[in-house]
Amino acid sequence: MIVILEPDLGGQEATVAAVRTAAARFPGLTVRPYEFKGTTHRFAEVHLLGPTAGVPAEPFERLPGVRQVVRVSAKYRLIGRHGRGETAGFEHHGVRIDDASVHVFAGLCAVDTPAHVDAMMAALAREGVVTTRMGAYKPRSSPYDFQGLGKECLPWVFESAGRHGIKLIAMEATDASHLDEIEDALERAGQPTGVMIQIGTRNAQNYELLKQVGRRQEFPVLFKRGMGITLEESLNACEYIASEGNARIVFCLRGVKSHLGEPHRNLVDFAHVPVVRRQTRLPVCIDPSHSVGTGLAAPDGLPDIFHATAQGVVAGAAAVLVDFHPQPACALCDGGQALTLAMLGPLLDHVRRMRAAYEASVAACPAVA
Repeated sequence: MIVILEPDLGGQEATVAAVRTAAARFPGLTVRPYEFKGTTHRFAEVHLLGPTAGVPAEPFERLPGVRQVVRVSAKYRLIGRHGRGETAGFEHHGVRIDDASVHVFAGLCAVDTPAHVDAMMAALAREGVVTTRMGAYKPRSSPYDFQGLGKECLPWVFESAGRHGIKLIAMEATDASHLDEIEDALERAGQPTGVMIQIGTRNAQNYELLKQVGRRQEFPVLFKRGMGITLEESLNACEYIASEGNARIVFCLRGVKSHLGEPHRNLVDFAHVPVVRRQTRLPVCIDPSHSVGTGLAAPDGLPDIFHATAQGVVAGAAAVLVDFHPQPACALCDGGQALTLAMLGPLLDHVRRMRAAYEASVAACPAVA
């Protein structure tokens, strides 16, 4: 059972205390308050855990400052929307991620050389982009493939980000020790940028890692949908993170494995953007690079990655994670799907046009929205 307080409620401590007092009348209940910040409002909730089936809503609904009482049947009670209003976005290192805009995290799937990292950061700076992706730790299907440079590259990645004004880096961690390494490198560099920890598709059900990331609340989380599990299983994995205290999560659709095979690397699942937005309050990201897996263009001249990006953005995605490389032929990981730096400006323009189309469509259908 979730007791939702009035948005932007002043003196909410008194209301939370009143909820605790009311809950004490019913044996076995645990009371946990939470705060969320949406696009335009700040929200507070009190979650009642335990045997709530026989607990009436009326004693809580009549309390001053309580807006609504919701009974939750879904397993993901923390991240679930459950009829609640705004997406629970967040701000980290000066970057706000919510439904109000789209951020493009363009960068290297796998960090290889300082020169390539610096060229990528410089290109982003020229375009006014303050977000990127940089893979330092790379889980691979084969033990003989490049596994990433690890902590050795962190100092110069963070230094370059600070020098070029990059505020937020999406970076995968595959082990809890990587969180310590990233935190230590950021501190030694003087906190020149921020990091959003990426949970890759191979670790979507690594529950011990999910718990550790949930406890490390200094890092927001980009969670990639598991490649071969159901959407509900992936959402429940996000609930693991939130249940440990870290609700600053972006849910990333990256394509799913299927028996269909070529022409794309994975079956593009961007039609699920509105589904995830309806079922949860998480901002939704799309990863067209790992969905499509190729840099090939359609007869109209636009790369398949551009077309897939459009599908997600016009559905309301809040972020795009996309592979670039100054020299894709030299990339140590997924070079075949990496876009060139010359394509950065056109992609950003494409995203802006698709976002404008989405906003115009929402504005034209207020009753539906």
